[in-house]
Amino acid sequence: MNIVITGASSGIGKGLKEFYKKQGHHVVGISRTNDDYLCDVSDKKSLKEIFVKIKEEIGEIDIFINNAGFGLSGAIELATEEEIRKEYEVNVLGAIFALQKAIPLMSKNGKIINISSACALFPLPFRAFYCSSKSAISMLSDCLRMELSKTDIQVCAICPCDIKTPFTKNRVKNFTTNERYKDSIRLSAEKIDNAQDKRMDLDKAVKIIAKITLKSKLKPQYVMGNRNKFLYHVQKLLPKSIILKFLTKIFYK
Repeated sequence: MNIVITGASSGIGKGLKEFYKKQGHHVVGISRTNDDYLCDVSDKKSLKEIFVKIKEEIGEIDIFINNAGFGLSGAIELATEEEIRKEYEVNVLGAIFALQKAIPLMSKNGKIINISSACALFPLPFRAFYCSSKSAISMLSDCLRMELSKTDIQVCAICPCDIKTPFTKNRVKNFTTNERYKDSIRLSAEKIDNAQDKRMDLDKAVKIIAKITLKSKLKPQYVMGNRNKFLYHVQKLLPKSIILKFLTKIFYK
């Protein structure tokens, strides 16, 4: 199969690229650095040029994995405009631009996989921009699935759990604070960052995601991690106020 992956230079994207190549598939990666095609997905002009080259190289795309993105932590009140714009430009607009270029190249029975996050399911203090950007990806995926329902192209969103990748290390962290938050912004970030040993191994996560992408029939959404699956179902039964208090108690330090 012909597989195209954005954000394939590290983490999940790199792991998937290596996995598919070992399986004998033709894999093309798009990333800002160290990949087959170099591009920031938020750069629409460059992305267009790359997909022209991809069409010349492989023709049709059998699986497109929309994976590029990065994390941002900090208080809504104190984040800079530059940080906020970049988060949404890459995580949301970049994903949309990539879809717009990939869809016309999809094979008749192609699959579009949007990598969302468990953060799309559960709000977290001082993670508002990342959580909301991934929520946008999940909704975008559902809408696209509906729009392509009269074709044989399948669309799904995968919400990974915490995985042992450089993602946490590379997250943009804004610890600017004031009397309202004191040390809570930094302490809350450190609580999440220091849980590296509790994260899923990358190889295991890659195998789970790859197995999903190779299914003959895709569900609209897949939630990874037993804890996330449990909480996802529980939150449907409880008032949102209780869920928010529970998550605040755990993650607001």
